[in-house]
Amino acid sequence: MTTTFALVLLVLTLALAGCGNSKEAEKTPAATSTGPVKIKVASLIPPMTDILELVKPILKEEGVDMEVVVLSDNVQPNEALANKEVDANFFQHVPYMEQFNASKGAKLVPVQPVYDAIYGGYSKRFKNIADLPEGATLVMANDPSNIGRSLQMFADAGLITLKDGIGIQATQADITANPKNYKFEEVDLLMLARMLDDADLVAMTPAYASPLGLTPKKDALITEREDSAFTITLVARDDNKDSDAIQKLAKAISGPEVKKFLEDNYADIALPAFK
Repeated sequence: MTTTFALVLLVLTLALAGCGNSKEAEKTPAATSTGPVKIKVASLIPPMTDILELVKPILKEEGVDMEVVVLSDNVQPNEALANKEVDANFFQHVPYMEQFNASKGAKLVPVQPVYDAIYGGYSKRFKNIADLPEGATLVMANDPSNIGRSLQMFADAGLITLKDGIGIQATQADITANPKNYKFEEVDLLMLARMLDDADLVAMTPAYASPLGLTPKKDALITEREDSAFTITLVARDDNKDSDAIQKLAKAISGPEVKKFLEDNYADIALPAFK
């Protein structure tokens, strides 16, 4: 009986030890995993999506497996980032990001400026800005940052006058003079290109003009000043901006490969914002 009891006790001890080791084993992979870090980055259209695809293999070599999540409107990328559905996004300028933060109480932060997109006003009906008739319809995106950007460009071109010092914070209520009684229409950002058939002048970035075969240097009737604050920027959250993966992405997206890509493919519409 004594021998039998000793054998039973030994079996139980080994079984319990095995359970303990099993639990430790369950913890070990997460703690010692050496596989690539996976991140998701939201974007919308070229050249942003092109640039992200370009840096994917560079990041892979650095141990970061990036998934590019292409979304369908200009609200989803920030919503997804704020809700931690993605780790970063690349589609916007800082004033747009700041407007989102203010309206949603979010804590999105700029990580790396990438390129300056030359903003312009385009028309299918007229070849010169002086040809715009009385009561012409001028179209712009309907978010606050792009409304202010467009109105400032219109003012710089002499089409309207804005309240002193208002700058890119302007709304239509800040127009103090409109000699030709222009009408202003605000539409969703992704509707801008379609409005060219119906409006007299449409303000938009090259990302939306380029698919139509239009470039700011060749086709825009007016463009904004060169000291624009609207650089297209990689954006993350305050809680992950300093993470190793995001910093590696920031380095890759401002590297020589991206600079050459922009110079070779988008020289007429996008200027690198890094050295």
